[in-house]
Amino acid sequence: MTKFKTIQATGAVTGVARGYLHFLGRDIQKEMALYQQQDSTLEIQRFYDARSATAARTDKLAETLRGEQQDEQAAILEAQSLILLDTYFESLVREKIEVLGLSAPEAVLQSCEEMAAPILALDDAYLRERANDIKNAGTQIAEMLLGIEETKLKAPAILFGEEIDPSLIIGLSQEAAGFIIKSASITSHAVILARSRGIPTLVGLEDLRGQIPDNTPVILDGGEGLLIVNPDEQTIRNYQLKIEAQEKKKQEYRRLASVGASTKDGFKVTLAANIGYPEELLQASQYGYEGVGLFRTEFLFLGKSTLPTEEDQFFVYRRVIERCQNHRCIIRTMDIGGDKPLDCLEIPPEQNPFLGWRAIRISLKRVDLFLTQLRAILRAGIYGKAAIMLPMVASLAELRQAKQLIAQAMQSLEEEKIPFARDIEVGIMIETPAAAIMAAQFAKECDFFSIGTNDLTQYTLAVDRGNPLVCQLYSYFHPAVLRLIHQVILAAHSQGKWVGMCGEMAGDPAAVRLLCSWGIDELSMSLPLIPLVKQAILACETDRHWADAVLALSETDQVKTYLE
Repeated sequence: MTKFKTIQATGAVTGVARGYLHFLGRDIQKEMALYQQQDSTLEIQRFYDARSATAARTDKLAETLRGEQQDEQAAILEAQSLILLDTYFESLVREKIEVLGLSAPEAVLQSCEEMAAPILALDDAYLRERANDIKNAGTQIAEMLLGIEETKLKAPAILFGEEIDPSLIIGLSQEAAGFIIKSASITSHAVILARSRGIPTLVGLEDLRGQIPDNTPVILDGGEGLLIVNPDEQTIRNYQLKIEAQEKKKQEYRRLASVGASTKDGFKVTLAANIGYPEELLQASQYGYEGVGLFRTEFLFLGKSTLPTEEDQFFVYRRVIERCQNHRCIIRTMDIGGDKPLDCLEIPPEQNPFLGWRAIRISLKRVDLFLTQLRAILRAGIYGKAAIMLPMVASLAELRQAKQLIAQAMQSLEEEKIPFARDIEVGIMIETPAAAIMAAQFAKECDFFSIGTNDLTQYTLAVDRGNPLVCQLYSYFHPAVLRLIHQVILAAHSQGKWVGMCGEMAGDPAAVRLLCSWGIDELSMSLPLIPLVKQAILACETDRHWADAVLALSETDQVKTYLE
């Protein structure tokens, strides 16, 4: 029996889970070598039987999800079921068995590869995702043919995989208490889905197969990034207390989801979500979010060898806007450059990339890219309530040029008789000291502000928060940063415009009373932070005199002490 030991990993989703370690992934080629192939008539019958059984299993799971009001996830499975019953797929499999003499599982896998290949070659990112659905459907039938049993877990299970198919997370989440994904990053689709479901997850752990037997008892600590194997009694007792506290918190968060975010004296704040992928909104309702305050569109551009087309972007923006269910969805135009280089766009090396060619500066030079993105956002805007947000704006000239290009995009859609959102709001991120100082002038020419406190703090204090030599100087509670934030809120409200915040400060409960007392209209943060911030809002009372007094302080530590 494996002894008690603690293994360090990277925490991707916080939380504690206790269960049994289960390794995912079977060697399908090895199973194929053991397959006893029969004549073509029997192989075809085996295919039909396996297809029916797989479709029935998928339909049953989808029906369960529908009953739990998880319509979007049910739709993913129903789409896979349609693929299973596709007549073209059926004819391909029959041909490969009858003409080429392949076994049923070989025919299924080859047919799915053929069907998926042309879709994978398309420019349309949304459609390319369907290719993975096809291959996944084929794998399910092949596993049925090979007698690879459906994953049976000793619940609660901590699943370990090289990669984990997002559809598996959907289907097994009831039994899965935690995930360990060897090769995933914290921004992978699987991790995003796990986070949206609140399932503790580790990444970056070496393959433990061969070292630890299946079904070994473990504790996964996503916050500390730990996997504890065969925990002793004392460790179990300690973590059981954490698990009980965690469950109480979850119950409280579920209760808060239906409660509005108002202070004791009735000041109402909109709590929105910062997201980078549409999938992050799958379970958003459990957090009581009220729209998207920041949709980072970079994932459409980063790590790609070709630029996304207007259609690629349109489908993604439409999905996010529709999921907001008539809450406002603020789409930030591409914020690339700086620390986010783009493979498909040549950005020359720069000595100071954060001060160089990035964000709106690239958009206004590469008008072709910007117009493509604007057209996609405008078209998607008819499916809900969208807004356009421009990043890294530092001058009125930049705002005016961007607005001219938005008008140009509208004009082109009008001429082509393509429907688009005509009354879309246009705002800017306040993330440079220049924009904050000029806020009164900007407020006359745009519809809203969103204060990006991460960059605003870095640029104001001239501190790289990622540099260990100086990061201790970084704080959005620095008096200089607070004065800029205060000035921005005043400037926006003086022109009757609303102002939100989407940097880390928006998700800090310690900043809530101050920001509410200054009258901030929206706070946008990662979804799991919304209940924490809502608790702080419900517990506080606004006081403008108390808040303004902080502006007289001259040191960051004084501010922190004052806010406590």
